[in-house]
Amino acid sequence: MARTSASGKRRKQRAAAVDPVTFQVIKESLVGIVREMQNCLFRTGFSTIIRESQDASCALLNTAGEVVAQHVVLPLHIGAFPACTAAVLRDYGDDLAPGDAFLINHTYEGGSPHAPDMAVITPIFISRRHVGFAADIAHKPDIGGPVPGSCFALAKEIFAEGLHLPAIRYQRDFQTIRDVERILAANSRTPEMVLGDLRGQLGANRLGERRIGELIAKYGEDQVLVCFDELMRMSEGIMRQAIAQWRDGRFEAERFVDNDGIDLDKPIHIHVVLEKKGDKISFDFTKSNDQTRGPANIRPPLVQAAMVYTLITQMDPTMPINSGLLRVADIKLRAGSVLDPHFPAPVNTYMPTVTAVTEAAVEAISHLVPARARGDGCGSRSIVIGGRSTRSGKGYVQYEIVGGGTGGRAMMDGVSGGCSHQSNARIAPVEIIESEFPTRVRRFELIADSGGAGQFRGGLGVVREYQNLGEAQFSIRSNKHFIAPKGVAGAAPGRRGRLTMHPGEAREVVLPARYSDYPLADGDIFRLETPGGGGFGAPQNRDPERVCVDVNEGYVTLKAAREAYRVALRKSKGVYLVDQAKTKALRRRR
Repeated sequence: MARTSASGKRRKQRAAAVDPVTFQVIKESLVGIVREMQNCLFRTGFSTIIRESQDASCALLNTAGEVVAQHVVLPLHIGAFPACTAAVLRDYGDDLAPGDAFLINHTYEGGSPHAPDMAVITPIFISRRHVGFAADIAHKPDIGGPVPGSCFALAKEIFAEGLHLPAIRYQRDFQTIRDVERILAANSRTPEMVLGDLRGQLGANRLGERRIGELIAKYGEDQVLVCFDELMRMSEGIMRQAIAQWRDGRFEAERFVDNDGIDLDKPIHIHVVLEKKGDKISFDFTKSNDQTRGPANIRPPLVQAAMVYTLITQMDPTMPINSGLLRVADIKLRAGSVLDPHFPAPVNTYMPTVTAVTEAAVEAISHLVPARARGDGCGSRSIVIGGRSTRSGKGYVQYEIVGGGTGGRAMMDGVSGGCSHQSNARIAPVEIIESEFPTRVRRFELIADSGGAGQFRGGLGVVREYQNLGEAQFSIRSNKHFIAPKGVAGAAPGRRGRLTMHPGEAREVVLPARYSDYPLADGDIFRLETPGGGGFGAPQNRDPERVCVDVNEGYVTLKAAREAYRVALRKSKGVYLVDQAKTKALRRRR
C-alpha cells in the first residue's frame, strides 16, 4: 500500500491552490519531460532493439513509487514501473541519496516482464529532499543463458533465462559502481551493447531529474507535487466516469495460446469473467490454466497493466497515463496459474500470453461497448540470430520484432504490417539490419488475403525472408501459427503465421512458433510469414468498391473477392472495376 507522508497530506489540503491553467501547464510539462527522456534514450541506444525497434519506456514516479507520467510506448510498463520501484523502496528506502541509481530485472523480485527488460531507477532530490523517481525499462540484446538473446524456448525455470538482478545500487553519488558493470559484461554475449544501452538509460533518467528540478524552480515544489496527486485522481475519475455509462452485466470470454514451447500439442487456455456494476469493473481470470512448464507464464503486474490498456482502448486514448488507472479494475488471479505462477516458473516468452489475456478482455468488454469491438490481431513475435562476426571476432545478437495485421474494427479495417496491442514496437528497417549484421533480407512484403475477410477487413501480415551469412544460432518467440486470429461478428479469422527454414529445398522444415537454437550455416535461407488480423462483420456486407480497391492494391486476390466477399470484378484499361449486376447476383445466393 502506498505510504502517505505528512507533507503529502498537506499537499492534498492545498490542492485547491493550484489554478486550472497552471495545472494543465504542469500536466503537459510532465508528459513533455517523459517524451524528452524517451527521445534521449532512443537516440543514444547502442542496440537496434532500442535505437530502431524502440523496445523501451520512460516514466516519472512519486515517492511512493506510483507512476505520475508515462508517455506510452509499451503499455505493459505501467504495471512494471511501480513493481520495480517497490523493490527499490523495500530494499533501499531508508538509504536513498542524490546521485543514486538502481538496477532491477528480476521478474519475481520486481515486475520486469522478463529478464532482458532491465529497469534503471533514480531517485529525484530537490535541495536534498526526495520528491520522486525517474525510471526507464529497456530490452537488452543478451544477458546470458543457453541461447543468444536470452529467450530460451525450452526453459523450465527462470535460471535458464539469463542473469537476474534484484534491486541493486548501480551508482552512488553519481559514480558508477564498476563491479556491477563487470558482472553484467561477463554475463553477456554483447557486453558493449548492454553497457552502452544501460548508460543511455541512466542518461535519460538524469535528464528527467534535471527537467523536474527546472519545473519545480519555476512553479514551486508544493504546486508540482500537488499536481502529482491530482493527476492520478483525475485519470481514475475519467475512467470511472466512462465505466459508469456502460450497462451493468457479467460476461465471459476465452482465448488460447498455441503452446508453451515444450508441450507443443497443448494449447494454453485463458478465461476471463468480467463483471461491471456502476463505476466498478472486475476481471476474474481464476479459471485460466495452471502455470506452464515452458516459458509462457506471466506475473500479476502484467495482467493488471493489460487490463488498464484494454480499458483505455475503449475510452479516450489521450487520457493521462499514470497509476490512478491501476486503481480502477479489480483483478482476480489464482496462485499457481499461468497468470500468477510460483517461483521459479519460466516467463521469457510472455508476450503471446499477454496478448491472449488482452484479446479475451476485449471480447468481454465488447458486450458493454459494441462500437469498440474488434477482431484479434497478429500477436507478437521476435527473431534472434546470434553468432560471432568473422571480421571482428566479437559476438553479435540480431534481435528483431516483426509485426503483422491488426484486427478489423467496428468502424474501420485493421492495420497492415504493424505491431498490435502491447507489442507496440517498430519493425527494424532493412537497411539497418543489412548494415549491422551478417544478414540479407531477400523479401519484405504484405501477404495478400492474409487479413480476415469481413465488412471491415483484418490487416495484412508480412513475409520477411532472410539469407544468413556465416554460422549462427536462430531462435523465435511467436504465436498464432496454430490458432488463427479470431474474426468477430461473422467475419473470417486472419491467416496463421508460419516459419519455414530452407524454403523450396529438399530439407525444408516448418518450425514451431517457439523454438530455440536452430543452427544456421552460411547461405541458409529462412522465411517468416506473420499472421493477419481477424475481420469484423460479415464479408458480404463489405462495400464492393472497397473490395475493388483492395484487389487493385494487391491486398485481396480476384479469387477471394469473388468467393469470400461475393464481389464480381471486370478489367478495364488495366484496372479492376465492380461489375454491379454480377455482384448483386452473387450476393443474392446463400
